[in-house]
Amino acid sequence: MEAKSQSARTKVVIVGGVAGGASCAARLRRLDENAEILMVERGPYVSYANCGLPYHVGGVIEKESSLLVATADTFRRVFNIDVRTNCEAVWISPDTKTIELRHVETGEVTSESYDKLVLSPGAPSVRPPLPGIDLPGIFQVRTVPDARAIREWIERGSLFLSGMDKYSGFQTVRPKTRAVVIGGGFIGLETAENLVHRGFDVTLVEMLDQVLAPLDQDMARIVENYVERHGIRLALNDGVAGFQQAANGSLEVLTKSGKVHPADIVILALGVRPETALAKTAGLAIGERGGIRVDEQMRTSNPDIFAVGDAIEVRDFVTGEWSLIALAGPANRQGRIAADVIAGRESVSAAPRVPRSSGCSCRGRLGWCQRKDAQAARRQRL
Repeated sequence: MEAKSQSARTKVVIVGGVAGGASCAARLRRLDENAEILMVERGPYVSYANCGLPYHVGGVIEKESSLLVATADTFRRVFNIDVRTNCEAVWISPDTKTIELRHVETGEVTSESYDKLVLSPGAPSVRPPLPGIDLPGIFQVRTVPDARAIREWIERGSLFLSGMDKYSGFQTVRPKTRAVVIGGGFIGLETAENLVHRGFDVTLVEMLDQVLAPLDQDMARIVENYVERHGIRLALNDGVAGFQQAANGSLEVLTKSGKVHPADIVILALGVRPETALAKTAGLAIGERGGIRVDEQMRTSNPDIFAVGDAIEVRDFVTGEWSLIALAGPANRQGRIAADVIAGRESVSAAPRVPRSSGCSCRGRLGWCQRKDAQAARRQRL
């Protein structure tokens, strides 16, 4: 009986260990105690609260450990899941049902077989090839190491700031630090809020003529007035052209209108783009919005490969159109749906038809924004 049980074990490989991947792994173990589960994550951490990263930067969440929902050791010890961090999936061979894994630090490549494969690779931050974008002091907010690097930069100070409080006489006061945030979406606004909380003079640059693009403009104006009252300077309808280093070691943000915004730190919050390189190696269908196309059970165009999270396209609940929704809540639910289906449950949900609504916290207040109502009404002929 034991031999039969072992031979019948399903091997599931999960690529990505943050929201969708971690939820899928934990749910699958609860449903099937015999499954062989391998979860790989290219970064050093799994299952962390990436929505809290701006608040860790601002010191509202003081300890980095508070961001970690569960560690790799927790998954191994509590759920009996093989977790490999700093491990990147680089190639899928659907015909042989194998996946190649590369250790990020050593470069060693190994191969693993699978019965079912779940892709949760996420969506990397948009980083356009602008002049000077790789200068020191320019950061993005996507991972725990990103937040750590920002905090270290702030606490250490730039070359310009590091010595300004060490002079004698009247030059003993450290000047107010300046930050420029590029992008007026959720992450951009929350990061700007937290930099104000840390005492920065903050300018937010947005290419569009409003913040929070999903909002109707009249609603966006309410948000803009609110954040301006709380110390965030808005530079709307002006895209970034490049970056340069000033003579004193600080940064300068150059915009398309010709303006120059001085900064001691720059945060890029230009949105994200679905990570589909791995899916393409398997020949999976990619949708018109650039995400992995899945059905209502999270299956891709290959019935043995599932996909969840920021990398997939989902149906907009209001318009019925394919859309990209890079939010942790839907990703967690999608991970659980994939686990249900793999375990033999006929889990069919309204997901991926999730509502186009989401929350953003600014200065301690929670706002919910809906897809542009007029546009949705026209499409639905309401």
